[in-house]
Amino acid sequence: MIKYSIIESDDKNPTAFSRDDIAEFLYNHLDEYGDKKESILRCIAYAYGDSEGQDGFILVAHRDEKILGAVIINDTNMGGYIPEHILVYIAVDASERGQGIGKELMERIIDATEGDIALHVEPDNPAKHLYEKFGFTNKYLEMRLNK
Repeated sequence: MIKYSIIESDDKNPTAFSRDDIAEFLYNHLDEYGDKKESILRCIAYAYGDSEGQDGFILVAHRDEKILGAVIINDTNMGGYIPEHILVYIAVDASERGQGIGKELMERIIDATEGDIALHVEPDNPAKHLYEKFGFTNKYLEMRLNK
């Protein structure tokens, strides 16, 4: 049986999954769309509110002590002109894909948040179709200056 747990910090509603467990899972299952583990750990720190003005949460799909899927939501605290939430990472264990876990994670994330949600997705990422099914649209072209 798959369970879904929202984690708001190390202290609030703690689970068996440490920051490192979640970061390692995401690092291993984001495939070519992922980041360095250190970046994922910084995102977790933001979601857990380690510094002033930071907030968010993590949703973990799991069977017993095994992570099957995870999502990190960072709150922007800028509602009205920037979406209130950024879906930074979402991944499902490669051996569990195609069983509806990604869809369930998305449904639960949408239910657990108030306000708008933004995410970035590569044009060739197969998950793009899932996001579109949930009503995500491409309103803007993102431009970056990498220094």
